Amino acid sequence: MTPEEFRTYGKQVVDWIADYLESVEQYPVRAPVAPGEVRAALPAHPPERGEPFEAVLADLDRVVLPGITHWQHPSFFAYFPANASGPAVLGDLLSSGLGVQGMLWATSPACTELETVVVDWLAELLGLPERFRTDAHGGGVIQDSASSAAVVAVLAARQRAGEGRHRMYVSSQTHSSLEKAARVTGVGAENVRVVDVDPQTLAMDPEHLDRLIREDRAAGCVPTLVCATIGTTSTTAVDPVRRIGEVCRDHGVWLHVDAAYAGVAAVCPELRWCNDGVAEYADSYVTNPHKWLLTNFDCSVLWLGDRAPMVEALSILPEYLRNAATSSGEVIDYRDWQVPLGRRFRALKLWAVIRWYGAEGLRAHVRRCVELADGFAEMVAGDPRFELDPHHPFGLVCFRPLWPDASAAEADAATMELMERLNDSGELFLSHTKVRGHVVLRLAVGSPATEAKHVEAAWRRIVKEYEAVLANPR
Repeated sequence: MTPEEFRTYGKQVVDWIADYLESVEQYPVRAPVAPGEVRAALPAHPPERGEPFEAVLADLDRVVLPGITHWQHPSFFAYFPANASGPAVLGDLLSSGLGVQGMLWATSPACTELETVVVDWLAELLGLPERFRTDAHGGGVIQDSASSAAVVAVLAARQRAGEGRHRMYVSSQTHSSLEKAARVTGVGAENVRVVDVDPQTLAMDPEHLDRLIREDRAAGCVPTLVCATIGTTSTTAVDPVRRIGEVCRDHGVWLHVDAAYAGVAAVCPELRWCNDGVAEYADSYVTNPHKWLLTNFDCSVLWLGDRAPMVEALSILPEYLRNAATSSGEVIDYRDWQVPLGRRFRALKLWAVIRWYGAEGLRAHVRRCVELADGFAEMVAGDPRFELDPHHPFGLVCFRPLWPDASAAEADAATMELMERLNDSGELFLSHTKVRGHVVLRLAVGSPATEAKHVEAAWRRIVKEYEAVLANPR
């Protein structure tokens, strides 16, 4: 493809994306296809000769689009948001166009230094401590996901803890990526200890954590890492980071704070309470701009208070990567801050988002989502046929329908039927979880396109389908 051909088709692709974002509301939120349907519509063998790009765009409309679940739809309320904004898409396009391999400072100095500035900017916007800055002993790095960040944090914690039978501590509400990190890093799932949670708030119990660490140390184990969560995946429960941090400091254990979803809420001063204790106690902290901060996937930022254990754990320097800048010790080589060697120029899209929206625009987005979620919670609370989880400080609301005279198993089955009816309608998309012995529904507000009318329409449809299940269960 010549530069001139690229210019022609590139304009068509940008127009296609703009048209899609402008008209996304016309599509059913969840893809209405059966397993194998997309594959069956595609050729079984690759083309022998190249095809015109018009054919690619035609099949994008004919085959791909019908099989897309529309995460940017204003009525997409499932899981957590995965925002894609115009500035982020353009930043990603620039990254693809430059084609940078940013494994070392020497392989593209701007790729590294722009990232150091952008992660420092974000740390400032979130009110994170000075020691997390890249011009201090710690620093930040963009990972592909909080799962990869967890692996890096565990490796760093192991390095600092030394040899022995390592133990990790999570709660029943901690993301599954921490157990996977234990498997990947050799800690082993059998050495992951589950700490009790408060039955009402679902927050980790620091007293039980303290007892488990004492027991393990007495048994000759090496307490290595505790994961505290700010905004758990199921219900956005918030662990008491300060009290957990005090336990970790008493025992010399690494504290990793997983704020993948909710951490970005701290751009708003009134929501910065969620990070209480982070400045004093966190050894590592991760949040995902690709969830709620208008930056398309993948963009997860991991900060460390001291980067030395991480670099010691991950740095391997073969001869073919040696260069004067690395040898000088004056530069950051981000290959030592992640598991893969190669890395994309992800900082461009986060840089574009922060510059386009500014702190003011980012705060407005988060506040609007919280306001819309609060409005939905009020509608649920006002209907005696539904039960609201009262903890909803961010953009997620958990609730469950009440089924008269139903057993627990029958109620859970009816709730799942309700969710499937809702999702089959194409008008909205919800997900579920199970807490305190009940299946509950989750409605997460995060799209920049979502307005009050979409939330109100979702509630009307929920009530309508609830009544239909009551009258005629499948």
